[in-house]
Amino acid sequence: TVINLHDDDCRHMNEIIAETLNQSDLFDLSKGHVIRCHILRHYHQSQDNISCENDDLLSENDHILISIHHAMFDGASTSIFLRDLSLAYQSDHSLFVNDNLLNYIDYSVYEHIMDMSLSREFWHSQLEGYNIECSLSLPVDRRRSSTNQQRSGLASTAEIIFDNELCTSFLNYASSHHLTLFQLGLSIFYVFLFKLIHGQTDLCVGSINTNRYRSELVNMIGMFVSTLPYRAELDSHWSFDEVVKYVQEKCLSILEHSHYPLQHILGDNRSSQSNVSFLETMFDFITVSKDMGHRILNDANLEQMSLEQVAEVAKFDFSLTFAYNSSSDNKSLSCNFIASSDLFEKSTISQMARRF
Repeated sequence: TVINLHDDDCRHMNEIIAETLNQSDLFDLSKGHVIRCHILRHYHQSQDNISCENDDLLSENDHILISIHHAMFDGASTSIFLRDLSLAYQSDHSLFVNDNLLNYIDYSVYEHIMDMSLSREFWHSQLEGYNIECSLSLPVDRRRSSTNQQRSGLASTAEIIFDNELCTSFLNYASSHHLTLFQLGLSIFYVFLFKLIHGQTDLCVGSINTNRYRSELVNMIGMFVSTLPYRAELDSHWSFDEVVKYVQEKCLSILEHSHYPLQHILGDNRSSQSNVSFLETMFDFITVSKDMGHRILNDANLEQMSLEQVAEVAKFDFSLTFAYNSSSDNKSLSCNFIASSDLFEKSTISQMARRF
């Protein structure tokens, strides 16, 4: 779909994009309409009465808006999509498709027929003895009404930006202890929660797992991510190095069974998503690819546009997200606290960030 914009429209670009993305008919899953592309073309006043020979070409300040339904596209799919887009753009030929390679539908069928008995036993052992309906004793300012358990979505937030020295120390520690950045970040989160809730040692939080557990899935576009419980039974006498080693082993064992669906984990424990505590406290670690912001297609330069967000949305009661920019010339690390305003005042989250 081509949307022609005039000078006045361009001053309200974010509003136009938001309006486009919020169209009720943007997707139609019943018909398989899961991807939309809008071309936002910038017309100057002087062009209005001019018939342009190259009307099908994009020019400076034009925008490409690609919308893909989350049912078939996760965060890891973005770089794959952009890679294939670049290949298609820079060639007059169709992309080579190997019919012998797995497709997303093949993965879905395989997941339904695979033997998951070992994974079922693993997740049973992980949550055995844990009351998954009992929330962590976070220092909330108020409780939800017993008659209204709905989350409003309003958020109290705080951000910490690490200086270069601390960022380097974080990376060096992970490297010297053979840790992923996710494992180190999760270890820090556990220690923080341990101190925040006065020495509680049995901690269970949720986290997003990429779930690309087979090599065939690494370069496949699809919706693979899953939410999984990460339970840590800490010893209050452990050193930080011991916590890190424990968390690393925990993460590696979970990786082997990350394909076991959340609904099965909940079903095996006779629970529903509405009353599970680890879905209220979340951890995530995001690595921003250095090539995502800028892309060259032949002689065309594409720059990623940052969309203004009016307000952060609290999808969970409490979450901590690390964000690492791996750009070689400007590595940066930050973490964001996002908490539900239904439970926390802004001042409380700010105080938590200072303690962190």
